[in-house]
Amino acid sequence: MSAIQKNKYLVLTCMDARIDPAAAFGIELGDAHVIRNAGASAVDALRSIVISEQLLGTTEVVLVKHTGCGMLTFKNEDAYAVVEKSLGAEAVQELHAKHLDFLPFPQLEKAVEDDVEFLKASKLVPDSVTISGWVYEVETGKTRRVV
Repeated sequence: MSAIQKNKYLVLTCMDARIDPAAAFGIELGDAHVIRNAGASAVDALRSIVISEQLLGTTEVVLVKHTGCGMLTFKNEDAYAVVEKSLGAEAVQELHAKHLDFLPFPQLEKAVEDDVEFLKASKLVPDSVTISGWVYEVETGKTRRVV
């Protein structure tokens, strides 16, 4: 099977174990590239999006965040404190040295809008690529378009 997907789109969604992208979004094997990361972050996924689009022919990005996401429950300071408590001062120093942002967000729909805007504003994603933003409701299994 080729690395190039049949339908020329990719789905960016959260790594949350409650989400099965194929079942949730009706993706058949070989249909699309699926990128998963904490919070369905476009910033975190940009490298993979560029590869998918520039090298493998993707023409559409479907960004899907979800209700009940853990990224809604903390701030960077909280994550840094947990790392320091669990892994020690050297680990948190490494986080600071690498300027690691855990990319949490306080509002779900606003985070979808912000990530779609980030991709549309990026010179790494051509204007010809269609970008949409959605929320997957884990309670119902339904999706709703945000932007």
